[in-house]
Amino acid sequence: MQYIITFSAVILGFLIALFLKPQKKKNIKLLLAFSGAFLLSLTVLHLLPELFSEGYNHVHEGEETHATLPVGVFIMIGILFQILLEFFSKGAEHGHVHVHTDEHNKLHHIPWLLFVSLCIHALLEGFPIHENNNLAYGIAIHHFPIAIILTLFFVNAKMNKMMIFAFMFSFALMTPLGTLLAEQMHFAQHYSKEISAVVVGILFHISSTIIFESNEGHKFNLAKITMIVFGFVLAYIIEMGHSH
Repeated sequence: MQYIITFSAVILGFLIALFLKPQKKKNIKLLLAFSGAFLLSLTVLHLLPELFSEGYNHVHEGEETHATLPVGVFIMIGILFQILLEFFSKGAEHGHVHVHTDEHNKLHHIPWLLFVSLCIHALLEGFPIHENNNLAYGIAIHHFPIAIILTLFFVNAKMNKMMIFAFMFSFALMTPLGTLLAEQMHFAQHYSKEISAVVVGILFHISSTIIFESNEGHKFNLAKITMIVFGFVLAYIIEMGHSH
């Protein structure tokens, strides 16, 4: 089920942007604010407590526990790694698209640095979903507005439709692929705590950046505050329902 949720979110965003062509940036920014709050809440309410709980370090039968660095170190590694990825993606993970076009504002090829960095980001996000099914909803809600923004930019830049589809389809596959690798790879299972901590750092950076950037000019905006609070509350309700 989690495979379908994360894959469908990107494809749905792609189709909405392609056929409906939403032009109101305000509504997309509100959706981004909601997604950032929802993702941050799931991270704080679920992923973070599990990382620091004694029972989270899974040891399979016949294996020995391995010495490792403190969890906080891997969280910081995740934050730093995401900053590095954004150097190449120019912030596409939180709704910014900065790609050079020609003098006619056209894009004739796939922006490979953006593509690779975004795919690495989405792939890593899939790993913790294997043991945290609720996170699939957070990642899906996070990827949905990103897919809309990217597709709109590519369409406006008159990029070839097949190129746009190939880009978005590959992006859609990355998170389910990450989840599949987490389920099948012995390495990913043995170091699931460390990998999840890195992803928590990535999610911390992304979600907090989305929330802070949604508040333009540091002015009070009731609509955005409402969407952020709604994201927090919805994540709390889902998490409480899961815990019971």
